[in-house]
Amino acid sequence: MFRITASDAIRDCSGVSRRELLRVGSLALGGLALPQLLARASTTGRSAATGKSVVLLFLQGGPSQLEFFDPKMDAPEEFRTITGEVQTKLAGVTFGGTLEKLAERADRLAVVRSFGSGNADHQNYLSVAGGGSPLKASMGPIYSRIVGANRRDTGMPTNAIITPEAVDPKLKLGSNFETKSLESLKSAGMLGAAYTPFDPSGGGELKKNLELRLPLAHFDERRSLLGQLDEFKRTLDRTQTFDNLDTYQQQAYDVIQKGIVEAFDLRKESPQTIAKYDSSGIFKQEDLQKFFDMKRVSNLLGKQMLMARRLVEMGCGFVTVTDAGWDMHANNNSPKNMTGMTPMTKQVDHAVAAFLDDLKDRGLSEKVLLIVTGEMGRTPRINKGGGRDHYAELTPLLLAGGGLKMGQVIGRSDKTAAKAITPRYTPQNLMATVMNVLFDTGEVRLQPALSNDVVNAATAGKPIAELF
Repeated sequence: MFRITASDAIRDCSGVSRRELLRVGSLALGGLALPQLLARASTTGRSAATGKSVVLLFLQGGPSQLEFFDPKMDAPEEFRTITGEVQTKLAGVTFGGTLEKLAERADRLAVVRSFGSGNADHQNYLSVAGGGSPLKASMGPIYSRIVGANRRDTGMPTNAIITPEAVDPKLKLGSNFETKSLESLKSAGMLGAAYTPFDPSGGGELKKNLELRLPLAHFDERRSLLGQLDEFKRTLDRTQTFDNLDTYQQQAYDVIQKGIVEAFDLRKESPQTIAKYDSSGIFKQEDLQKFFDMKRVSNLLGKQMLMARRLVEMGCGFVTVTDAGWDMHANNNSPKNMTGMTPMTKQVDHAVAAFLDDLKDRGLSEKVLLIVTGEMGRTPRINKGGGRDHYAELTPLLLAGGGLKMGQVIGRSDKTAAKAITPRYTPQNLMATVMNVLFDTGEVRLQPALSNDVVNAATAGKPIAELF
């Protein structure tokens, strides 16, 4: 057993001392100490996992299908994209005019123009990422339930969420409806708190988050904690304290030292790599944050994607990256004529292109599936303010890598991007696609420790056929 302690002895309202931050080997979670939890996790359905990972870039607020991958420049002016179009590497295929870098990489992408979430409401991440599961859980927690909440070799969380605050802990983004919708992203539904995504930012409730994942008490300052852990590690190395710990005690320490300290520290990357991802120069956050619908807009998406790459490279199997501000009504809660669309789509273009190139350079393209989508799409007809309203029928969807068939556009919409004119794909199809990337679904069915609901969530439904 070892402890990490703070310099004060203040107690919170439940009587937990803030002096003792961690006690590996004795602090229990649900009746089990951390090493016991890790030992138990090793008996889950890891044998069914393919070893691949998924990164889901979730555009909160509802991105427009026309300004992204279905521009409809032949439609009347009140329908077609406001950003023009750009020719991609694929013959006869264009994207919205601000997606120049993705257009150059279209041979490494698959765009689904016949995908619709069936949802026209905010605060409903599950409408896309839950696939209609009765567990009320999204893909990340379901993955984590099957393989275990942490990797047994490193202690790395298997399911994580990367908000802008994870990149910059001092960032103070405003509060709007997207703040509430984050709760949907972080919920594990009926699977329980043990399978909620690990959130390195804490989102203002770092104590709550870490207690769900690890038996930790208060962390007053994340960066201060990292410094203390570095010093603690040097002391342990000098004294060889851990030489006699058993496997799971050592692993419990790794959860702290390896899984948290290094994986989420972008300073471990070269300045050149950070510069390639950096999107902070594309626009000024304050120019858009003055609008209520855009209170949570940030220009840190590039570094969020870099952190996602670090996590999957270190063994995190499912990472959700959030990018907010896509509610483009142009009703004074967002800028008139959707003037925020150009800088925001350019940031997505830059960040996703950097991520794809980095995966390719590292030989990870086939091992990581990237998904870009949102909870809904946008009305084809532009409204009186020059914006687009909520729309359930069609939703942008891009996929890249994961060993799937790339370089294609799947499905077609009508002349105004109002509805699919080929068979429509739904979140159930997306869920099945992801599960078939992450698992040998036949093996999942053979896992005796999994409930029928979990097995069905991972094995039911039909994948997007053209991708396989």
